[in-house]
Amino acid sequence: MRDSPEQNRGLPARVFPAMDKTLGAIRQLLLFGLLQFRCCAFAVALVGGIAVSGLLPELPVARYDLVLVYGVLLAVVARWVGWDTARDTGVIAACHVIGLLFELVKVQLGSWSYPEDAVTKIAGVPLYGGFLYAAVGSYVCRAWRLFDLRLSGYRATATAALAAAVYVNFFTHHWLPDVRWPLAAGLLVVTAGVWVRFTVGERLYRMPLGLAFVLIGFFLWVAENAATYVGAWSYPHQLDGWQPVALSKFGAWALLISVTFVLVERARRASRPRDDGAPGGGTAAGGTAAGGTATA
Repeated sequence: MRDSPEQNRGLPARVFPAMDKTLGAIRQLLLFGLLQFRCCAFAVALVGGIAVSGLLPELPVARYDLVLVYGVLLAVVARWVGWDTARDTGVIAACHVIGLLFELVKVQLGSWSYPEDAVTKIAGVPLYGGFLYAAVGSYVCRAWRLFDLRLSGYRATATAALAAAVYVNFFTHHWLPDVRWPLAAGLLVVTAGVWVRFTVGERLYRMPLGLAFVLIGFFLWVAENAATYVGAWSYPHQLDGWQPVALSKFGAWALLISVTFVLVERARRASRPRDDGAPGGGTAAGGTAAGGTATA
């Protein structure tokens, strides 16, 4: 049975809006991916440099020492070209120090190792090791700026306290009971109802903060697989040849990202006047987003 002319005339009206909506969604997705790549620029350049260093012929300078120099130069370039602001550089430096302390303890306890020799190696840890945590700090700082992140319902004090407990537990669980699961439950409680609002192009989206931690933790686990593959460091089961990083590290990163997040949020809030009307004990530097969001 043929369609009537009236039915055919109505077909474009039904098809074209759906096509425009699909194309619009694809454009948004591509723009989101581009922004994410820009956020990861420091991390990609760092891991890429480590990978290239493993392909170089034997040099009079140890590879770990060469990577340290490269990391310092990369940080200087990132500041010079505007990848990072002065405030971001301060946060990234703090992440480097916190990460280096973490490395010093965990390497001594045998959690992982840096098997190559180097002049700039202290207690088995090359000084460049802190740059791996600095790269995470760079990502969060740049994401906050490029996506214009805003928080609603954020519980600053409670989240900071739990993030500090997460950091300490990764040391103390070697001697005391491991409380990462209770801490994970605590983070779920304090982030319940907390929304991260972010902008892609001209559209505003939102995501639960707890989900953001989980997603970032997953991609950090993926990045850790890439980093260990190129020889950034090695877990005990990787010393005789590369193998995937244990899936449990995904959960560890999902918890540890809270430490970096709190550092960045505190630094951004300290640089702006306090918003006494902020819900939930304060908002991120961007303040509380208005309505009209699209749920991501």
